[in-house]
Amino acid sequence: MRTHSKETLSHLTPDLALAILKEGNDRFVKNLKANRNLLQQVNETSNGQFPFATILSCIDSRTSAELIFDQGLGDIFSIRIAGNILNEDILGSMEFATKIMGTKIIVVLGHTKCGAIEGACNHIEMGNLTALLNKIKPAIEQEKATTENRTGTNEAFVKNVAALNVFLTIDRIKAESPIIAALEQESAIKIIGGLYDVDNGSVSFFAGEPLST
Repeated sequence: MRTHSKETLSHLTPDLALAILKEGNDRFVKNLKANRNLLQQVNETSNGQFPFATILSCIDSRTSAELIFDQGLGDIFSIRIAGNILNEDILGSMEFATKIMGTKIIVVLGHTKCGAIEGACNHIEMGNLTALLNKIKPAIEQEKATTENRTGTNEAFVKNVAALNVFLTIDRIKAESPIIAALEQESAIKIIGGLYDVDNGSVSFFAGEPLST
């Protein structure tokens, strides 16, 4: 597997970038890793990097984007924070990744059985974690499908909230970054959400609006 270069990145479209991620996740699920020399990639990226994707995911130890999508060194910008929430610094990082570095796709990746989502559903308050979990509350409030046991012990409820959190994060990216919104309107990038299943390793990419609203 070749390391991405300035030339390969220039010929890549947002749709092709998404296809690369889907193919990588398919390899991951089937335990068929691409043949790549990581030490060689260290050398090839020593003078510059040309990642094709920017992925916002959770800090959960099971959700490494490079592994989930079977990517190597220099392939993706990986932004990780509990609950894959958004803040000003993350948004600035995305603007750098897309406008300056030229990545073709932004993926907001939630996951099942997310501890941060469970904590928010259980109204946990603890130090600085409180402010982080508060950013997930809009997704909890928007979830209307669950009428009983709206807590972190309800796996279906947590999954719905995780999905809604992804959609709301994407909405915020577009609303709070005119730079990224313009790139999407110009079809220079694609912004898409997905949910990683910790039980089987597969990523489901979202299209349209969530069913749970």
